Amino acid sequence: MSKINEKIYSEQEIEAKLIAELPNWIFENNWIRRKYKTSGWKGTMMVVNTVGHLAEAAWHHPDLTVSYAFVIVKLTTHSAKGITDKDFELAKKIEEVVQWQPGLQEGSPFEGTPSDPRFKYIKYD
Repeated sequence: MSKINEKIYSEQEIEAKLIAELPNWIFENNWIRRKYKTSGWKGTMMVVNTVGHLAEAAWHHPDLTVSYAFVIVKLTTHSAKGITDKDFELAKKIEEVVQWQPGLQEGSPFEGTPSDPRFKYIKYD
């Protein structure tokens, strides 16, 4: 992989971008991070697999904390030793896919997951 000179964002820039673009993410200890609450192990594994696929496709690898009813995703660009556009773009894609609720989109042929707790897998924001 070719080495690209990446802009490293300052703490103030990171906080501003998170507020404007990723309000459920926080900056902590040189990571941007987000906790996804799930309805149990099945939902947790679905989130982990989704994040894994997106990260691998982007060739950018987060740290994950995985538990029965939540997943914590932490992003930083290790090669740049800071937060770069790679982190923000992957976080946006993760948000887009994990938070997708087709049943709420008018005209969608997908009805989304039923409200029955047996079928729920993620606790949407």
